Amino acid sequence: MIAIARFSIALNQARSFRSELEAARDALAQAPGFLDGQIGQSLDEPTLWVLTTNWENVGSYRRALSTMRAKLEAIPVLALAIDEPGAYE
Repeated sequence: MIAIARFSIALNQARSFRSELEAARDALAQAPGFLDGQIGQSLDEPTLWVLTTNWENVGSYRRALSTMRAKLEAIPVLALAIDEPGAYE
């Protein structure tokens, strides 16, 4: 299962946002079922960012979002994501 979250972030916030996004990914990486995750900044539109994570299954992803660490470190960042579907098989 692939989870994709895209973000539109002002250029003057890029450095701090990258740190927050890395912390969010690291929090999710501690959950059972996490396979890997990548962070990227668009080469064509530098205000756009993406967090892509791969999971064993959708249940693993949903359980990861309910952990205390995710609630403290990942959910506040994920709440900034562009409102669009992000879970893929």
